[in-house]
Amino acid sequence: MKIKAAIFDVDGTLLDSMYYWRHMYEIYLSGFGKTPKPDLREKLKPLSLRESAELFQKEYGIRQSVEQIMAGINKVLEERYFLSIREKPYVREFLEMLQKKRVKICAATATDRYLVEAALKRLNLLHYFSRIYTCTEVGKGKEHPDIYFQAMEFLGEAQGESVVFEDACYAIKTAKNAGFYVVALADETAREDEAEIRKMADEYHESFASVEIEVEGRRMRIGAEKNTAVPGGAEYRDSSAGKQREAHSYSEGASA
Repeated sequence: MKIKAAIFDVDGTLLDSMYYWRHMYEIYLSGFGKTPKPDLREKLKPLSLRESAELFQKEYGIRQSVEQIMAGINKVLEERYFLSIREKPYVREFLEMLQKKRVKICAATATDRYLVEAALKRLNLLHYFSRIYTCTEVGKGKEHPDIYFQAMEFLGEAQGESVVFEDACYAIKTAKNAGFYVVALADETAREDEAEIRKMADEYHESFASVEIEVEGRRMRIGAEKNTAVPGGAEYRDSSAGKQREAHSYSEGASA
């Protein structure tokens, strides 16, 4: 996978946060004595926070402004983003590898900026990103490709060398249909869509540990060492097996 620019989804891709997103709307609606409809989660999947607030007005009769509803939903999540949500395995190492190889990095998220920035800053990950794009600020959710194109334009690289990293089926479909190379990362909340995701995405990985990139004619991945002496072609040997994970570790080899 040749790469000069990386566009990362945040929730479910970089942050282990989707469990909380799955339940926050139910928690919010229960505060108004409302019972969520069976199809609520499916309807909310492609929507931005603002669009979700508008849906609550129309379908659940919440008599508050869109801004008040957004604030109420965010309050449910604030404690998690500010205090407890963690990054997913090998995220830090992968971002460090990209940064050291001068790959341009930005985020494209459906979550409000202040929540994303709070979590990334607390986890000491924010400095890897040259810019964060949100669906609310772009004005469209990820059922439209606008956020990916705006991120690509900012990073200034060709689409053929701009890679999108996503976990959600609908977002992967959007990015693929828009012509991007898409790397899918597994998330437990998207297991029911795994078969479809595998068909759509260019690559599917359980974690960033197995994602291989190519920069300036050299291939690499974190925690692995390329062994070119093996008969029958090159293969990778896990250099961290049996050892504790080490941040910022990666190795590289000549491209075949």
